[in-house]
Amino acid sequence: MNIIDGKAVSAAVKAQVKKECDELKAKGVTPGLAVIIVGEDPASQVYVRNKERACEECGFYSEKYALPENTTQKELNALVDRLNADSKINGILCQLPLPKHLDDKEVINRINPEKDVDAFHPENVGAIMLGEYKYLPCTPAGVMELIKSTGVDVKGKKAVVIGRSNIVGKPMAMLLLHADATVEITHSKTVNLPEITRTADILVAAIGKAKFVTADMVKDGAVVIDVGMNRDENGKLCGDVDFENVKDKCSFITPVPGGVGPMTISMLMRNTLTAAKTQNNIK
Repeated sequence: MNIIDGKAVSAAVKAQVKKECDELKAKGVTPGLAVIIVGEDPASQVYVRNKERACEECGFYSEKYALPENTTQKELNALVDRLNADSKINGILCQLPLPKHLDDKEVINRINPEKDVDAFHPENVGAIMLGEYKYLPCTPAGVMELIKSTGVDVKGKKAVVIGRSNIVGKPMAMLLLHADATVEITHSKTVNLPEITRTADILVAAIGKAKFVTADMVKDGAVVIDVGMNRDENGKLCGDVDFENVKDKCSFITPVPGGVGPMTISMLMRNTLTAAKTQNNIK
């Protein structure tokens, strides 16, 4: 069993982004990212801090808008409109989930697709479906980088994704399909789930249930990617995979924390870099 070091792979991606950012700066262009956060959700606060830190590491210009919980849809929309029109800002990210009274779909649809570095806008989602994308959703793109780092060729392999969210499950399946895997998507209504997951050469768990995947659900020698971020019964951070139980059964596995998490942010940096190049017509 090999543990896939998300921190190391993420650092390599960020180093490459920084190098390309320095080259852009020499041409008079600095990639700019605006992050919007509404309310006081503690997990969101941590993510936003990490994104600010990553921007510094990569040499980006960044702006953070921390809006109060009671911000109205009209105020939020107006901020998005202003950032859409701001040439210093190449990427706009609105941290989800938003407080209940706000419509996240309305915000996502309002962000200019060219600046949608989360790749959540319907136009970018459609491009992923067609395989003609500029930006990839950060978490699934990060997962593909982690699989690549193992040296395992995805082509022709059976991949099973547990979870069908728009943010991870569905785009994850599309990226695996584009890489020539044979893909099956499973979810909470799937019958005989363990039978299906046991057929997977590559198993991606993104279901949001602590330690849901146990050893009897994993094929010997499988690559196991854990996208989950949960708390166990002792309040300790854990994934969707029961790591201790599963680790000796697979060839590669990602830990939580330190697996997929760091990748999500480094892929966001890569998307922002791509956005800066696209908007300034730089190849």
